[in-house]
Amino acid sequence: MSVRRRLTTATGAVLLTLAVAGCSGLDRTAVGTLSYETERELLVTVTSPSVNGCHKMAPSGVTKVENNTLVDIMLYRTRDCQGPSIYLATNLSDSIAPDTLPWRSYSVVH
Repeated sequence: MSVRRRLTTATGAVLLTLAVAGCSGLDRTAVGTLSYETERELLVTVTSPSVNGCHKMAPSGVTKVENNTLVDIMLYRTRDCQGPSIYLATNLSDSIAPDTLPWRSYSVVH
């Protein structure tokens, strides 16, 4: 095998390794939008939210959520994604029941 061929093969292997490592990064996002309405009737739309961690919503709370991403989410009544939750599948929406606490955070199921 010639030196040039070995160098080309080694370079290709390194580039392939870097490409695979780049695809599994920590900054992955959910494709689509997540829209929610606050208790003050303000509409907020988040485009391609991160799939990592807990995401805080409006401090006053959220009464309606529309999940138009390609992933499912969990809704929580606390600001730290703790306690009881509601599962909201992709392309579905949810509204709180009368006289219940609003949603205050969410996390992505992945």
